[in-house]
Amino acid sequence: MYCFPIGGMTLLRSVFDFDLRLIRLFLSVVDAGGITAAQSTLNLGQSTISTHLATLEARLGFRLCERGRSGFRLTPRGTKFVHQSRQLLGTLDEFSVAVRNMDRKLVGALNIGLIDHLPIAQSARISAAISRFRRRDQAVKFSIVVRSARDLEEYLLNGQIHIAFGYFWHRVPRLEYADMFVEHQVACCGREHPLYPVAGRVNLAEAAKHEWAWRSYPLPEAQPHISQQRVTAIADDMSAVAVLVMSGHHLAYLPEHFAEPYVRQKLIAHLNPAILRYDVPFQSATRRRSSRNEVLEAFLRDLE
Repeated sequence: MYCFPIGGMTLLRSVFDFDLRLIRLFLSVVDAGGITAAQSTLNLGQSTISTHLATLEARLGFRLCERGRSGFRLTPRGTKFVHQSRQLLGTLDEFSVAVRNMDRKLVGALNIGLIDHLPIAQSARISAAISRFRRRDQAVKFSIVVRSARDLEEYLLNGQIHIAFGYFWHRVPRLEYADMFVEHQVACCGREHPLYPVAGRVNLAEAAKHEWAWRSYPLPEAQPHISQQRVTAIADDMSAVAVLVMSGHHLAYLPEHFAEPYVRQKLIAHLNPAILRYDVPFQSATRRRSSRNEVLEAFLRDLE
């Protein structure tokens, strides 16, 4: 049994295995985005899941989520409970691993967050660091998630991951960032676009006359020559931007390494890599040094 504090109160005097199963079910529903979506993951029917959630709420003494025709939504207490639950389950997992590997020098978990479509060379660099780490005297469970930069920073702050790699444009004060590499972004058009026949020689003024697809997040490094009035599509994923470019109706910046296979297949072309380009700095991000454990510190040394 375990004490379970939240918001300064002990909501359950004792947490038994039954409660842990209910908590894990609740988190599965949260991660899936609702009861209906969680049915296949949990292999349970909707009514059974609803009953288990009601049982957990009864044991806690407050409502965790609103569910019904209006959709699934966490209550304010439910949001806090998600954070506390993840901490509890993470602590239990780390305890279990530590007991099984008490004689190892490094024991625990290392949760890594990545943005999608990292360059191959940088993915290989992270893989090499994992390989070096695995040669240590360790019993560490690795977990890797792929999320947006904003989500990764949130995951770092609430302890879901230990380190993240990506493009972080607004720099959270409670996190530390270290430069990793620079990604080259180049302006592209699809082969159905009017500029495709002159691709490679397009100037700024000509490019500015056409419709553009832009990112749904700020890009401080991007050149300011494109009027917002010319931005008629937005996307937050490189694959989605590529779809818009291949439509032949939008110009857009794509990472050079990401655009390469599309260029090779003559689906898109660079407008003018000499002038229609910008560079984006990529960083690793962690919580401040005082919050790091020895597992993360060892991995950072192997990354360097």
